[in-house]
Amino acid sequence: MFVAWHDLRFARGRFVLIGSVVALITLLVGFLAGLTGGLASQNVSAVLDLPGDRLVLQQPSTGQPSFGDSTIGQRAVDGWQAAPGVDDVVPVGIVQGRATAPGAGSGAAGSGAAGSGAAASGAAVGVALVGLPTGARSTPVTDLAPGRDDQVGLSSGAAADLGVQVGDRITVTGTDYRVAVVGGDAWYSHTPVLAMTPEAWAAADRRLGGDGAPTVLAVSGSPDWDAVAASTGTSAASPLGSLTALETFRSEIGSLGLMIVMLFGVSALVVGAFFTVWTMQRAGDVAVLKALGASTGSLVRDALGQALVVLVLGIGVGMLAVVGLGALAGGALPFLLSPVTTVVPAAAMAVLGLAGAAVALRTVTSADPLTALGSNR
Repeated sequence: MFVAWHDLRFARGRFVLIGSVVALITLLVGFLAGLTGGLASQNVSAVLDLPGDRLVLQQPSTGQPSFGDSTIGQRAVDGWQAAPGVDDVVPVGIVQGRATAPGAGSGAAGSGAAGSGAAASGAAVGVALVGLPTGARSTPVTDLAPGRDDQVGLSSGAAADLGVQVGDRITVTGTDYRVAVVGGDAWYSHTPVLAMTPEAWAAADRRLGGDGAPTVLAVSGSPDWDAVAASTGTSAASPLGSLTALETFRSEIGSLGLMIVMLFGVSALVVGAFFTVWTMQRAGDVAVLKALGASTGSLVRDALGQALVVLVLGIGVGMLAVVGLGALAGGALPFLLSPVTTVVPAAAMAVLGLAGAAVALRTVTSADPLTALGSNR
């Protein structure tokens, strides 16, 4: 590493420049990854929190299952409940709707900014109406399930948008309900969750033009999934695998994921180009070292070690900026700070950067010691 440290000390400007470029690309990748994670969470968190080993959707005659079009008839519900190996079947209804809080009570009014928001003006708020039975396995979504047909449970986002709290009344599809529960974050297709009893949800769905049938079954157990699905005209997938049935998720994650992949490619090209030029410029020094007896392996370690130092410093600065900006933006943007959106992109940047730097090693491995003696001059 002697030559590498010597270069780092005496050519600070060049390495600060490439380090700054690496930090900037890391910032772009990390921030986009955090934004992608936040948007994905606001799109699918309610689906991932449903209490089942598999989620069962209606299988259309053509095309793929879709949450927007799925309706599970009673025959399919009975078929899954009677199937050997099934431990529990939880019918869940999901439909997009709107809610208003025209009569927000004194509690909401006294809550400061929240009480003076949408509820005070009686503005309609888009929500995901989710019909959930009580007694299902506890998850952030099922914990919102109310105990009576004239009650609703609100996620924290829905309560904040409506400006209400427990005990206040809201209106959904022309019917008044009392807020019985305010829970944590739960989102479906970028709208906050409003939970209802299955009976109340079926009535609301009919008022919205539906037939009141459940949208999805959350099934637990170990049946012959494919056989039961085929006999009931449904499809069964893990909660994670069922996300492709959300059209907004596919288009959103596809476009943002493509941008992240392109940024990874740019980072590998930039780092590789920099170290290729840098290694070519010091070809004479490398040849001298070979003439003095340095092994090819030691010179390769020297070059890759130099690249690793620059990458670690640049990626570290970029990730610190991502964490700082992400913490500031979390209140205004759907931004997710987690190991998946920080550590994973940083590791990928380091690996791709080293892969780009490895392209420059041909100059090191093919350097001719005779070059040091001027044979090529």
